[in-house]
Amino acid sequence: MLLPKRVKYRRVHRGNMRGKAKRGTTVHFGEFGIQAQEASWITSRQIESARIAMTRYMKRGGKVWIKIFPHKPYTKKPLEVRMGSGKGAPEGWVAVVKPGKVMFEIAGVSEEIAREALRLASHKLPVKCKFVKREENGGDTNESN
Repeated sequence: MLLPKRVKYRRVHRGNMRGKAKRGTTVHFGEFGIQAQEASWITSRQIESARIAMTRYMKRGGKVWIKIFPHKPYTKKPLEVRMGSGKGAPEGWVAVVKPGKVMFEIAGVSEEIAREALRLASHKLPVKCKFVKREENGGDTNESN
């Protein structure tokens, strides 16, 4: 699973997820990708689960790029503990994803295989996703129809 090697602070504020993604909204490395349609936290376990689902369907063919990384620690207090007495201990790591962010990219497989692999991966994620293709001039073409 993904986690940072070292961090400056063990606990961070939750923050808000207003607005759209500023960067990472186009298919840059591969030919096909999945783009988030809503904002959410995606845990390192969910990222790994989606990666495994894609690579299994592609039978280790092609290449997968993971374009999100869980930089943000989230905390949890133990069960049956009263309110107060400080913030809880770090529980895991999450990636903050905003609408428009391309999360995974695939290359080296046909469009039908890529579409199905990314569909399987999107079922592992807590956000609505859209299949996107790379355009010849560098941008991406959205297939929302």
